[in-house]
Amino acid sequence: MSQTIEYAVNGSVGTLCINHEERHNSLGAVELKSIGEVLNLIEADSELRVLIVTGAGDKTFCAGASLGDLNSGALKPDAFQSVMHSLATLAIPTLARVNGNVFGGGTELALSCDFRVGVVGTRLRVPAAAFGLCYPPAGISLFVEKLGTSVARRMLLASEAMDALEAHRVGFYDYLVPKDELDERVEELALHMAGLAPLATKAMKELIGQAGRGAVDTSRATELSRLCEESDDLQEGFAAQREKRMPEFLGK
Repeated sequence: MSQTIEYAVNGSVGTLCINHEERHNSLGAVELKSIGEVLNLIEADSELRVLIVTGAGDKTFCAGASLGDLNSGALKPDAFQSVMHSLATLAIPTLARVNGNVFGGGTELALSCDFRVGVVGTRLRVPAAAFGLCYPPAGISLFVEKLGTSVARRMLLASEAMDALEAHRVGFYDYLVPKDELDERVEELALHMAGLAPLATKAMKELIGQAGRGAVDTSRATELSRLCEESDDLQEGFAAQREKRMPEFLGK
């Protein structure tokens, strides 16, 4: 793992941090390789319930793919897209702690997470059209899936700069808070989700993704529903409700 990608686990919550502040937390070939390795670790960790993705400092969440690595050929566009796909399809819920401004592929990194918490006073922009780049098809599909065609046009075709309030209004941010409340809000959300039934959240995340792409696999949906209905977690949830206590889900 590179020194610019940090990964830590606290209980059932993992945190992946891009620690490349002097380069606005941009992602080069080394960083993307390390993120891929972290995601593989997460997929193999049956105890983890939630992943937080963030950047170091308080100026920039992520500036996207490293232009230097792209220009030199060290980074291929499909490598960036592959890591974003792995993040977007991670089984557990993911939460982007958007600690500052967001540029270029940093917007896709945030959109690859299930939830986004932003900070008042920040801004975002995808400057691909200003550089003469065509944003990759997989990324465009993600923008459309998460934000709709109208907002995707504003961000990609018009390369429109948005402040945090407008980004929240159009649905990029799920939650928007003052800077000094960011950590508290992210921790609150992460711990809440970590306490939910993992089989159910994983099943619904998978099906929401299918629905967003316009093609739900009905046989897979039936299988996932059956697994939840036959799980010990469901019985624990019912018991906790009857006994007026917090449930202790084991993911079984």
